[in-house]
Amino acid sequence: MTQAPTPTADTVRRLVRSLLKEGGDDTAGPDVRPVTEGLDYTWWVGTRHVLRLEPDREASVLRRRELRLRDLVRPHVPVAIPTSVAHGDWAPGLAYTLDTKLPGGTADEHDVSAIGEADLAGLLTGLRAVPVRQAEALGVPRTAPRSLEALRRMAVHAAERLAGADEFDAARMHQLPPPGAAQLAAQPGTAVLTHHGLTGEHVVVGADGRVRGILDWTRAALGDPAEDIAGLAVAVGSPASVRAATLAGYGARPCLRGLWLARCDTVIRLAAHVEGRAGGSAVLLRTQLRRAWEPILLERLSDFKEDEPEP
Repeated sequence: MTQAPTPTADTVRRLVRSLLKEGGDDTAGPDVRPVTEGLDYTWWVGTRHVLRLEPDREASVLRRRELRLRDLVRPHVPVAIPTSVAHGDWAPGLAYTLDTKLPGGTADEHDVSAIGEADLAGLLTGLRAVPVRQAEALGVPRTAPRSLEALRRMAVHAAERLAGADEFDAARMHQLPPPGAAQLAAQPGTAVLTHHGLTGEHVVVGADGRVRGILDWTRAALGDPAEDIAGLAVAVGSPASVRAATLAGYGARPCLRGLWLARCDTVIRLAAHVEGRAGGSAVLLRTQLRRAWEPILLERLSDFKEDEPEP
């Protein structure tokens, strides 16, 4: 695997200057700065663009696929998807894309309003409408549904360790007994295009609570729609996620499955961080756990029928 040298501000400025044609080599060029401290491969370019430089060939393949996938998805969803104004290789075999910046903050910075929940419902509805064969033709992989029972067992042990650290009430995991996890197994024939990475930083939200766009489609997959419901539960909270999924036509089973995927995931991730086995922000991980465990009106597995039809 080819590993690129760490780009400097001068490297980025020269590339951007050639792409935007802003002056000759003797000009300073646009202001460039890393999006996040320590994230050397993603840069703000002025106030209107963001530059992503891929560090290896594997990531470059995913970024090139994302460019084609965004064009496929865009007509189906009501929220903005970044548009590339230039793309190519910034080093031999290593891709870059210069995208327009979507206005707004992130779901970690702004709460989603009721109208914003309708925006998310439109996103879920649109993803289900994307032709599966066309997505496959672009190289989007199929992923098998995760075993909720296996995830539940991992989360039970993680919850006990968190309880020992006074981080979590392990008894809350009793809300999902083994029969309940079996009842929420993924149903056959329900695979759709999923974003598969709907974290708070990838959901662009305006100050008015509207969802303005969705970022980073490199992890998109054909699979379980409950994964995106779970992602939204972590990004915007379980009640907003379930309401959006319900507006999109999903019934109780995928909503509850997504809810419990999110709850188990957040318990496992926080335990790994507390034990020093994973990095990340402790504040963000605790916030994500809190969002996933927010109560919703439909909590009991007995609240839906086993033979409930799905869209």
